[in-house]
Amino acid sequence: MSTATHRPHDAHPHRHGATCGHQSVEHGDHVDYVHDGHLHRAHDGHWDECEPTAHVRHTRHEHRHGDLCGHEAVPHGDHVDYLHDGHRHAAHEDHWDDH
Repeated sequence: MSTATHRPHDAHPHRHGATCGHQSVEHGDHVDYVHDGHLHRAHDGHWDECEPTAHVRHTRHEHRHGDLCGHEAVPHGDHVDYLHDGHRHAAHEDHWDDH
């Protein structure tokens, strides 16, 4: 799984948590919160944008994600990720990427 860049989300007064109303996503050693089409993670007293730093292809993935696939959909910028086996999958060309 790729690591996230350190990009503080400035001027973010909202405090994410179990009752904040935003979708939460387990992501490695932390929890991301879906907010306005991107993912936020807590970091040293502020919120960062949690985005992958590299293209990570998910190999041997036969399953096709979509509206009825049974996996939780996560809006992410201009596309939708799907939660599967503890990580997010995103369609990319003819394969799925790990986000």
